[in-house]
Amino acid sequence: MTINEIQDELIEDFSFFEDWMQKYEYIIQLGKELPLVDEQYKTEDYTIKGCQSKVWLHPDMEDGKIIFKADSDAVITKGLVSLMVKVLSGHTPKEIVESDLYFIDRIGLREHLSPTRANGLLSMVKQMKLYAVALHAKN
Repeated sequence: MTINEIQDELIEDFSFFEDWMQKYEYIIQLGKELPLVDEQYKTEDYTIKGCQSKVWLHPDMEDGKIIFKADSDAVITKGLVSLMVKVLSGHTPKEIVESDLYFIDRIGLREHLSPTRANGLLSMVKQMKLYAVALHAKN
């Protein structure tokens, strides 16, 4: 699936929920399904700066595609990073760098997150794109 197809699927998934409490529950559930980062990567080097909670993100290259693994010490934040992993993991660095992550606004995330969580989400996006640029440059 392309990044846009995954985003469209998420938009559709979120449209089934009637209120934000249900959407938050879904985000938390996604966090529970997140492929966790190995303990050895839970270091300062892999911490996303700009997040109020601790968030660790580790990229791996497999067959020219980036596979992200992540974790967080906060349930909502873990769900948010799992959304980003779901959308961007398994794609080439070029696809990740050039992606327009429109699903964030379409599902209403930006307007329903506290300012600190919204900043954290933007930091996640920025870090994932920076990893993609760096890994693209290496290959």
